[in-house]
Amino acid sequence: MQERFTVAGMIRAHAGERPQAEMLVCGSERRSWSDQFARSCATAQALSDEGVGEGGRVAFLDRNGLAYFDLLFGGALIGAVNVAVNWRLAPAEMAAVIDDSEASVLVVHRQYLPALAAMDSGLPKLNRIVVLGDEDDAAGIERAVAYEAWLEGRPQDDPGFRGGEGDVSMQLYTSGTTGLPKGVMLSNRNIATTAASAGDTFHIDASTVSLVAMPLFHIGGSGWALCGMSQGGRSIVLRDVDSAEILRLIESEGITESFLVPAVLMFLLQTPALETTDLSSLRNIFYGASPIGEEVLASCMEAFPCEFTQVYGLTETTGAITALRPQDHDPSGPRRHLLRSAGKPHDFVELRIVSTDTGGVVPAGEVGEVVTRSPLNMLGYFAKPDETARTVDAEGWLRTGDAGYLDEEGFLFLHDRIKDMIVSGGENVYPAEVENALLAHPRIADAAVIGVPDETWGEAVKAVVVRAAGEDVTAEEIVEFCRERLAGYKCPKSVDFADTLPRNPSGKLLKRELRAPYWAGKVRKIS
Repeated sequence: MQERFTVAGMIRAHAGERPQAEMLVCGSERRSWSDQFARSCATAQALSDEGVGEGGRVAFLDRNGLAYFDLLFGGALIGAVNVAVNWRLAPAEMAAVIDDSEASVLVVHRQYLPALAAMDSGLPKLNRIVVLGDEDDAAGIERAVAYEAWLEGRPQDDPGFRGGEGDVSMQLYTSGTTGLPKGVMLSNRNIATTAASAGDTFHIDASTVSLVAMPLFHIGGSGWALCGMSQGGRSIVLRDVDSAEILRLIESEGITESFLVPAVLMFLLQTPALETTDLSSLRNIFYGASPIGEEVLASCMEAFPCEFTQVYGLTETTGAITALRPQDHDPSGPRRHLLRSAGKPHDFVELRIVSTDTGGVVPAGEVGEVVTRSPLNMLGYFAKPDETARTVDAEGWLRTGDAGYLDEEGFLFLHDRIKDMIVSGGENVYPAEVENALLAHPRIADAAVIGVPDETWGEAVKAVVVRAAGEDVTAEEIVEFCRERLAGYKCPKSVDFADTLPRNPSGKLLKRELRAPYWAGKVRKIS
């Protein structure tokens, strides 16, 4: 592990080597490496004064912004662990993440103070709430202080914490099959491996101007941001995804690389400004996290004068473990079929397809579960040893939960999902969680949730509902009922009604039968 590629190491290294070079841009705010290092040191001192030390958790609840990097780098300088909370969750879900993480400090934007007030748990483990707003915003909130007042006057001295390769630096949350949150512990070694790979595998360097458009609570947001920063590049942070603003920034800031989900690429194709925007600075667009149609990809390659790289990975693998490289994008040639693949694993990544029955490796072309082993594999799920053991075996092989096959050349083709998880616009939705919400409705007797094809989001959430005897309930009422209990992206986008649901003799839902009509003729069924 190279220390300069750890979270703490990269801010120290580049602040020393290129102090006046621009590091971060967000809206009208611009920071050099020395500016951000000073802010990070002040944040580290503030956290220390709150009693946060090595291994302590610090939660962050806001959309993309520069304060996230204060907490990420500042925490790393004292060995604290950053916990970015998904701002799209319902208040109870946010509270579950904060409580599970055992964070003692929460930094929250004033936009989310209503959500904070609605968190019924009371967040008993928090000692301090820091509000991204003015003093009036923090007034009246127990344990609260305004962010800038909290940092004001703090020494800007480096605390000097280094940390080992097995120390946790980030904890990103992903849902389990029951919908309960799991904190994926990513170590210094995981981050350093990703950072080194950004240069060695993807040719990101100090000249990179990276667009950070995806949410920072996702590995596709925070992990991507660290790739550019690790090499000393400049990062342009977008608070909210806006296709017109993305095009404006490409031209005005000279964006060279970005990671975007397919839905955003589709929006960009539909944006009128695309025809008049100077895109000449672009070198590579990385994409992944949900399906993309071959025609859409071909249209993107025609519209954007740059290379394209598809990546596949999980939060549990610190992001990408495979890549379909630019030379394998051949939309009009004899290798067009590779556009449906997820590419090949990185040189340092081991990848196998194993039988779901025996666990043995299956031959090329045969579908099984994708398992992987590399320095990118997470340390485990925070405070969940049993869940960790079910995901990573004693030899270090991580079960992805995805089904696929390897062709004779070693390209990975994802075929279906071992688990029932739905990926909609890059967000993971677990049917069991949605089904539990549906079954709480007094006029619903039975329910199943499946993912169906969606041209924009890859997959959309569909509910198949059996009404209770003698009862009537509309699709609109069902969706509204779910919206009161779940994050919006988890709610059904459509509702079908049935007299009964297909089940096997033991009562297990036969979801493959429910899905089959919607996926007929579709080759690729997952991201």
